[in-house]
Order: sequence, then structure tokens, then C-alpha cells
Amino acid sequence: MDYESLPQQLIQPALFEYGDAAHGAVELFPAVWAATEALFSPELLTRTQGLARLVELGAVRLSPLVAAVLADRLTEPDLELRRQIAYALGDVLTVDENGHAAPDPVRNYLVNMLSQMRQRPIFALLEISISDPMAEATIARLLNACPYAGRHLADILTERKMPLAVRRAATHFIGFVGYLDAIPALERMLVRLEARVTGQQVMPFAPPGQPDEADLLPEVRQALKNLRAP
Repeated sequence: MDYESLPQQLIQPALFEYGDAAHGAVELFPAVWAATEALFSPELLTRTQGLARLVELGAVRLSPLVAAVLADRLTEPDLELRRQIAYALGDVLTVDENGHAAPDPVRNYLVNMLSQMRQRPIFALLEISISDPMAEATIARLLNACPYAGRHLADILTERKMPLAVRRAATHFIGFVGYLDAIPALERMLVRLEARVTGQQVMPFAPPGQPDEADLLPEVRQALKNLRAP
């Protein structure tokens, strides 16, 4: 996409929240608008360039609209681009290198979008955490904004058709973030897995060499320990 081809006189003041942090943001509007549109391109390269441009311009921290649009893109099909989107959003919820927070309206729009996450975007975030262990704090920050995340993480954990790595990640974040409402699901899972390991319950085992559901047991125990800690 040719960002420079757009008329530079196009100005949309409502796109940004003003204040010292957003000084000069109005002049960036044409490029920001083009970059935001690029996020919906069928071409991965165009979407990637669009996000890079938004980050370069600082638009994710300055525009409620851009932050909300990015939150809607957490189900981006390409894992690497999705990871970059998650980092960009996590940055909005932290102070910058100068100790400045993003404007309140930007944070509020983003938190409102994140609070509406259901299983699909949460699953997408877990996939990021599996591919990039360094994303733990960012993923936790985004999940923490959703009051339903504990319930959906518990559903992912208990769903046997889910990939084992994703179920393990769900268990980890239940304990890491601190979703107390997931304790009953963890306790049920603990009883079932311990019974499986000790042979007290007849259950089909995974074929030799394949991941076994019982491998979740240490993570389940750790999550419960974290949640029950004083």
C-alpha cells in the first residue's frame, strides 16, 4: 500500500486523544488511516506492513480507534503477526520508557474490547505463549482485562479435543493470573488425572509415544497451589 499517495491535507482530529503525549498526532492521520486499513488486507505482507507502520507512528498508544481495531485482530491467522499485535496491545497497558501511560480513553477502549474476549481469541493468545515463552507477561496482561477469561481457560483445559500444549498453557495462565473461579474445574481435573495415574479409574490411554493427558498433572497441581496461596 502506498501511504504517501493519500492526500496529506486529510485531517481527522477525533482519531486521537490529545495532550502532551499526542502532540503532533493530527498530522499523522492519513498514514495512520492507510495503515489501519492495511490490517484487513488479504495479503499477509500488507497486514504486516500496516502494523509496523502503526507501531512506528505510535498510533496504537494514541488512538482509541486503532487500539480497538488491533484488539479485534487478536485472531489474526498468521501466528507471527498475531504475536506482534499482542505485544503492541500489551504496550498500551504499560508505561513507556519515559514513565508515561497511554491516554485514559485509549486504555479504556482497549480494556473494553479485551473484556469481551471469548474462547477463540483466548485460544489465539495461548498459541502465542506456546510459540514465544517471553510473551508470558504480555499475554497475562491482556487476559487479566477479561473477567470471563478464567471460565474460558477452564473450558479449554477440560476439553480433551484441544491440543495438549494449549491445555497446558491454559492451566498455567489460570494460576499465573489468578482466576479463582477456575478452582472447581482444576480440582475436578486433579481428581481425574490422579485417578488415571494410579489406575483407580478405567480410561483409555494415549498410544505409545503420543502426548498423554496425564502430563497435565504437574501444571494442574501448580495452578491450584498458586490459587490457594495466602
